[in-house]
Amino acid sequence: MTVQQQHLPHPLSSGTDYQALAARFRPIFARIAAGALEREQSRSLPFEQVKWLKEAGFGAVRVPVQYGGAGASLPQLFELLIELAAADSNLPQALRGHFAFVEDRLNAQADAPQDTWFKRFVEGDLVGNAWTEVGSVKIGQVGTRVSRLGEHWVVNGTKYYSTGSLFSDWIDLFARRDDTGADVIAAIRTQQPGIRQSDDWDGFGQRTTGSGTSVFENAVVEEENIIDFATRFKYQTAFYQLVLLAVITGSGRAAVRDFSHETRKRTRVFSHGNGAAVSEDPQVLQVIGKASGQVYAAEAATLRAAEASQQAYLARFAHDPAAEQQANVLAELESAQAQVAAIDLVLRATSDLFNALGASTTSTSRQLDRHWRNARTAASHNPVIYKERIVGDWHVNGTEPPYVWQIGGGAKQS
Repeated sequence: MTVQQQHLPHPLSSGTDYQALAARFRPIFARIAAGALEREQSRSLPFEQVKWLKEAGFGAVRVPVQYGGAGASLPQLFELLIELAAADSNLPQALRGHFAFVEDRLNAQADAPQDTWFKRFVEGDLVGNAWTEVGSVKIGQVGTRVSRLGEHWVVNGTKYYSTGSLFSDWIDLFARRDDTGADVIAAIRTQQPGIRQSDDWDGFGQRTTGSGTSVFENAVVEEENIIDFATRFKYQTAFYQLVLLAVITGSGRAAVRDFSHETRKRTRVFSHGNGAAVSEDPQVLQVIGKASGQVYAAEAATLRAAEASQQAYLARFAHDPAAEQQANVLAELESAQAQVAAIDLVLRATSDLFNALGASTTSTSRQLDRHWRNARTAASHNPVIYKERIVGDWHVNGTEPPYVWQIGGGAKQS
């Protein structure tokens, strides 16, 4: 019997009619896709497009139905994110921090009511992300601090890769308490004078995710929104990776779509080709077909791994610590396995698709390279080489995967 089949005491998000759910958002996805090329060319941030999703309740699809959400399962959430990524791969990554914070509050419901946060999500509040610090911070150190200032708790520090925070009402921020030295999550309202945000992400892909530097100078945080990091949901690393896999897979879908369109309308042929039209050339059709299969396999791996995370979510409420531990192990391992497979498949597909057409398809006006660039950029997070080793260590030695990891200066300094 799976966790999902057991009787659980809390209203949970165990799934809904996916086609009905997706039908709510597909017209918005189509509008988003219509302007994606122009935004890429001008590097215009999708404030309006995020607003469309916000007003449609997209940020609350995981909230249980009893609280006004859609009650979607994790596989359904990630299938939606793949569809959104096919329209514009920047948007699901921009919402990565939001859905991770929602997931954390869903898990926290096992210990304490989360009605306030669920109400905020249903009303459209979005949460950005600010965890990573750059500069001289070494692994294990946290420069951003939460401290008492008069009658208020305040945050001081600087974060980079603040993905989605420019579009958000709140920021999910990783910091350290000055009084106890404990690591915490501070949920901070963005509309206050103590926060300065910049769109200074300069990557060659995923350029409109709203990632960049956030500076906190006595930014006020309510005491009830200072959350012990030790209580953070255990499959968080798997969850974050699944969002990136949705981004990568959606980029692959978009590439197959756009190259198929270019193939249909192309009139010029090569003298040594195999058809009177490119759309009839069997070798060109083979290129498109192979890429479609690669993306299909990447999507299947992503959704299979999402099911493991769904089981970890449900196990949180089953009051069986051993089963929950096993579910969290499998969630991390399966997301890593999917990462290993999907990255290779989609990067090859988004590159090899250029074999179907001529040099004209490299024109910057078409931006067909954006699909590879976006997939490559998303794939550079959470280095896949380490995930390959972690999976191998599990198979050979039974070593559990790490559930949380950090980046910072190493012991060897120049």
